[in-house]
Amino acid sequence: MPRGAATWFGPELHDDGVRFRLWAPRGEHVALLVGAGDAAEYTMTPTGDGWFSCFVPGAGHGTRYRFRVDGGPAVPDPASRRQADDVHDASVVVAPDRYRWAHGGWRGRPWHEAVFAEVHVGTATPEGTFEGLRQRLDHYVKLGVTAIELMPVADFPGRRNWGYDGVLPFAPDAAYGTPGDLKRLVDTAHGLGLMVFLDVVYNHFGPDGNYLHLYAGDFFTDRFDTPWGWAINFARPEVRQYYVENVLHWLETYNLDGLRLDAVHAIFDDSGTHILNEIARAVHDRPGDRRHVHLVLENDDNAAGFLGDGGDRYRAQWNDDFHHAAHAVATGETFGYYQDYAADPVGDLGRALAEGFVYQGEYSPFRGRPRGDSTAGLPPTRFVNFLQNHDQVGNRAFGERLSVLCPPERVHALQTVLLLAPQPPLLFMGEEWFCKRPFRFFCDFHDELADAVRQGRRREFADFPGFQDEAARAAIPDPNAQQTFDESHPDWAALKDPAHAAWRDAVSRLLSLRHRVIVPLIERLDGAARVERPDDRALRVTWPVQGGGDLVLLFNAADGPAGPVERPAGTLLTATRAGTEAALARGRLPEWTAAWFCPEPYT
Repeated sequence: MPRGAATWFGPELHDDGVRFRLWAPRGEHVALLVGAGDAAEYTMTPTGDGWFSCFVPGAGHGTRYRFRVDGGPAVPDPASRRQADDVHDASVVVAPDRYRWAHGGWRGRPWHEAVFAEVHVGTATPEGTFEGLRQRLDHYVKLGVTAIELMPVADFPGRRNWGYDGVLPFAPDAAYGTPGDLKRLVDTAHGLGLMVFLDVVYNHFGPDGNYLHLYAGDFFTDRFDTPWGWAINFARPEVRQYYVENVLHWLETYNLDGLRLDAVHAIFDDSGTHILNEIARAVHDRPGDRRHVHLVLENDDNAAGFLGDGGDRYRAQWNDDFHHAAHAVATGETFGYYQDYAADPVGDLGRALAEGFVYQGEYSPFRGRPRGDSTAGLPPTRFVNFLQNHDQVGNRAFGERLSVLCPPERVHALQTVLLLAPQPPLLFMGEEWFCKRPFRFFCDFHDELADAVRQGRRREFADFPGFQDEAARAAIPDPNAQQTFDESHPDWAALKDPAHAAWRDAVSRLLSLRHRVIVPLIERLDGAARVERPDDRALRVTWPVQGGGDLVLLFNAADGPAGPVERPAGTLLTATRAGTEAALARGRLPEWTAAWFCPEPYT
């Protein structure tokens, strides 16, 4: 009998052997190479619709294999569950049921409890492995985080990468550890009450190690253009199935609590049912009918139609609008996409807090076209907010964090807004202790590709302030250099510094307040939030609460007091400036202050 869920892609394990399969619609003769070194060769049988199959008695967990199509190079399985070494090497059969889960009864956590820490496995700890991160999970539990979000771990070329250049979407990268190591990380997290999410990339493959074009060119289409070339061809049923199986693989094989789908605005599908809806439905009908499973989007189009409670909808979207407005408030930067928030960044921040998207059909000067849909009727929990993440830090020329871009009182005020707002907040690794080390763009390419990436990276900044000069661009760190990677590790030793430890403790206190007061309020918020402007650098955002009273934020982003400001009814939960109550009694709100108020019964 087969072991594991039936799939189209990848090896199928039986008690007496393994059935290997490959979809090669452009191939005529497919050979299976089994073993290392002088591999045994088996002729695969065509079974229709471009599929080839071969059963190998005695094969099992740990068997190495590759395919050869029409006498071409030996290639890995595009649905490889593990690679012997890197993406160009042999695939390895993995029995999905070998790991014994200590916390297999875990049923997840409801979405409104989500507080994220985004981490890159290769840099989050000195070890740069799943096991190294597992040993640090207590830090996040004590902090008040409820979900660890991993940047992509699917197998990528080389030993270091952000993960968005993956080419084998089913296989955890060997640089981070084995499939068992990843399961142990998830299992330990669940035992501590932590959810684990994974970032997945379904809009392109990386530029090195993708062999699909050799024998399955129908996987791609020139009908749509993407930043990476031809688009994924979701008109083919086999391609759709590949990605549905990938989603279920991560959620069911690794017991993950959710996925974040990267840059779905670059996924093109004009078939009757969009692949994003098909994916959501599959998750709803399989793991989602037994436990809490949450799907999150990144979508630059601000397409609200994918969000909702239906079986083919997504729990939430990363809200770049919140970040961009908050960043403009903190730094005053107006280049690149920040130009869309230059006119009134404080007002844009207020709209992001009250409504989610800032751009809901308005014209975007940066894009040169209207952007976004109305968010009417969507609750705050549909939008994941953040002040920093891998993109917004790492896509700067030098990878600077807010901790080195603006004064700490500004970051503290905005972090207080972030962590107590009804939207799920996300922290980027090290942000919780005011880490000052950069997080830079890095990869491990070689020869012509390495040079193309290096030069392309520098050309990206040619129109940015300070980089018009070629010599200035030449100072941008080389993404392929080991040093660029090494310098992107958060400095855990900084927590021995009283100032950094105090910052972490302040974040922990805010998250404790969130879990004690804000989380119980979230499901009782009633109706649309209101935004008022005491002056052009200040906000009053009000969320009505069922049963009476309001959750209220007062925020002043000026270097002097704002006013006149009326003190809200209810209890002052926290304020970032001492003397805020006394100042409000005089109708003023101190400079760079965030103050939160809630109805009396909830404290």
